[in-house]
Amino acid sequence: MQPNEATQDALAGTRAGALNDWYRLHAAQEVLTHALRAPETGRLALVSSFGAESVVLLHMVSVIDRATPVLFIDTEMLFTETLVYQQELAERLGLKSLHIIRAGAKDITAQDPDGTLHKTNPTACCALRKSVPLEAALKGYDGWITGRKRFQGGARIALDFFEVEKPSGRMKVNPLAHWRPEDVRTYMEENRLPRHPLVAKGYPSIGCSPCTSPVAPGEDPRAGRWRGQAQSECGIHIENGRIVRPPNTTQPQQGETA
Repeated sequence: MQPNEATQDALAGTRAGALNDWYRLHAAQEVLTHALRAPETGRLALVSSFGAESVVLLHMVSVIDRATPVLFIDTEMLFTETLVYQQELAERLGLKSLHIIRAGAKDITAQDPDGTLHKTNPTACCALRKSVPLEAALKGYDGWITGRKRFQGGARIALDFFEVEKPSGRMKVNPLAHWRPEDVRTYMEENRLPRHPLVAKGYPSIGCSPCTSPVAPGEDPRAGRWRGQAQSECGIHIENGRIVRPPNTTQPQQGETA
């Protein structure tokens, strides 16, 4: 007899809680090593934007297991610098299982034929080009690895290493949850890792080209994302069982995910 959904959620939550208790004082590398090798976490993929800080987890994965699946969402609106950086970094680190994720051509034609959806409804654009393709790609995995950190604020301030994503029940692993900005910089410097070329041009957080602008000194690092709009998250992360969405936006229509 198969356990019902509530029982499965409870079991998954208990498993995540036990992992957090066990690894609370461990280093990020130990957490990631355990996540990739322990049977209780299942089959995992690293979801990477190849953005400003992505090289840290990509490097850790390349050291622990280069065959770890890496999912890269190409929205087809990314900076050219990001696409070049992705290719060069994947080759340098010897990543053996890189998967490029894109929205279906039919979906793009039906929902954003002229490529302007990001101007009229950025939430719907992120759903079309990021959330929906990622959800489809993750169906083959028991969980995924993210680069989220507590210092990024918002719903992330209480982030744990392990959490259960609802309603999918997938394990979400956040090895860098407890890192500080200086930890990221130190790791990059000590391992001589190449930075995204746009960081030096004032882009501490990098997304799609039309929706990302440089950040002035003293501004929040994410101030350049969807500047002047209510949008603040792309929607691929789920917090407390709900898809993260900016305030004052409508719920998705049937068949739409944000």
